[in-house]
Amino acid sequence: MHPEFKNIPELDTQKSTESICKFIKSKMEESKTDGLVIGLSGGLDSSTIAYLCAKVIESDKIIGLVLPSKTTSSEDVKDAITVAETLGIKYKVISIDELIKPFPQICPECSKSDLANGNLKARIRMMLLYYHSNSMNRLVAGTGNRTELLVGYFTKYGDGGVDILPIGDLYKTDVRQIAEYIGVPKNIIEKAPTAGLWTGQTDEEELGIKYEPLDKILYLMIDKNKSSDEISKSLKISHEEVLRIKNMVESSKHKLSSPYIVQIR
Repeated sequence: MHPEFKNIPELDTQKSTESICKFIKSKMEESKTDGLVIGLSGGLDSSTIAYLCAKVIESDKIIGLVLPSKTTSSEDVKDAITVAETLGIKYKVISIDELIKPFPQICPECSKSDLANGNLKARIRMMLLYYHSNSMNRLVAGTGNRTELLVGYFTKYGDGGVDILPIGDLYKTDVRQIAEYIGVPKNIIEKAPTAGLWTGQTDEEELGIKYEPLDKILYLMIDKNKSSDEISKSLKISHEEVLRIKNMVESSKHKLSSPYIVQIR
């Protein structure tokens, strides 16, 4: 395989940032909305979105919702608030634990599932974001990146339930480059990514792979349409691991599409 295919091409951070800002502005104009709502987690993606949005519109037209649960680290809450205060955007801190409480009583057979409980948190956060966006005539700016979208590492109708995805075409490693370029705090860029859906959870541990090799696999698989054998040999990653990632991509496609409709007419 040609050596240039071993790595994702270097991102033009200035051009990419400008394109994203134009995208945000155009979608607001098209929808005739008055501002943006962002879920602030204190992580890399949501912080990058906040910084990008603040480049496009006045700070008083952005609201950041910090929506912790008991499994959210105090560091993440602190970082989320710091981002909002640094950018001068309005923010609210709303604990979602009281909203979660009724569900184990309603559905006790589901209460022991980490996946069900984790997705519940994401969907409750989505409802709060849209409750604010509807009442304020604003768009919900999503924080999903290309890596997570491709492998389905998001909750359908949870953090996947948004109006726009400004960094949806950027791999996680690309997002880090953009974050550095626009001035996202270094500690946020460097800390381990986590959705905080259960205690001790980290994204890379759950995915079973670090973001950097995952991005390289996805780039070759999706952007360059290389075979599993070619990817395995080029990156010196086991064939089984490449197939595992390929299966994640294939099995997650439904999460990126509209609900399936049977054709009758």
